[in-house]
Amino acid sequence: MLFPDDCRVCGRALEGWTRVPVCDACLQCPQPLRAEFFCRLCQTPFVNAFPLDADGVCTVCRSGLRGFEGAYCVAAYEGAFRKLIHVYKYERVQALRAPLSQMLATAVPRDASFDVVTCVPLHWTRRYRRGFNQSALLALDIARRWGVPYASTLRRRRPTPSQAGLTDARRRMNVTGAFRLRPRAAVRGQRVLLVDDVMTTGATAHACAAALRRGGARSVVLLTLARVDRRLG
Repeated sequence: MLFPDDCRVCGRALEGWTRVPVCDACLQCPQPLRAEFFCRLCQTPFVNAFPLDADGVCTVCRSGLRGFEGAYCVAAYEGAFRKLIHVYKYERVQALRAPLSQMLATAVPRDASFDVVTCVPLHWTRRYRRGFNQSALLALDIARRWGVPYASTLRRRRPTPSQAGLTDARRRMNVTGAFRLRPRAAVRGQRVLLVDDVMTTGATAHACAAALRRGGARSVVLLTLARVDRRLG
């Protein structure tokens, strides 16, 4: 598919028609999320060290409200990068899959090791309306790059209302019990890389990781394109 000559992110004129309707400047990998203080496990940024214990672990991780052992992202969910993700996800421009996958690969530590890559599933009704699961396509590309299997390990048992505008507690309640391991999913003893597009509070990722851990997964690490920088709220 060819697109007209305006960048979908910044509106700049492009040189003629193109298969990727975004200019080169907007396709540049954004600067990583920076902070002086991060949780060692979930990588949440903080304005000071007060929420962290002597091991650098935040209150949420200490309380067991994270089902995953680590979380990595490309950048903050803001500005041009936020718009770029929206164009891919909501405007269904799947031509952005390749550049976004390349960015996503840069967020994974070089010494990381995984046995299987999976993704946060959509309920079938939402996938039907959107036409694709944006996270599944990214996860497939990451699996190929790392040379490990991709598996659709989880299913969404019920459609969940949007998480936007909900408190942290309501977000967790919204997705409680929403995910189940697929009957033939083999994750026992496996190191799982869980891929999604955006992390806000981590409630959805926690629910997915909890289902994987119930199925015997040895560890679950989250990888996203972006995460909401809640220090700005």
